[in-house]
Amino acid sequence: MDIVEKSWEVQREIEERARRLGKGRYGRVLKMARKPTGDEFIRVIEVTGLGLILIGGLGFLIYWLWTYLPGFFD
Repeated sequence: MDIVEKSWEVQREIEERARRLGKGRYGRVLKMARKPTGDEFIRVIEVTGLGLILIGGLGFLIYWLWTYLPGFFD
């Protein structure tokens, strides 16, 4: 099989997967999916940012305790 035939075969596989995408177990979810409104998008950004800040703050607190707390008891 030469390179052209192989590339056509790969292209056919990709197109077949794309056709089956809406019919499989995730098809119903994809059909129900929609673009979020501006308010929904802002809310997602706020919640994500808050989560990042909280997790970063917790990591910094653990780092700070790990670095300075052992010397505190000396």
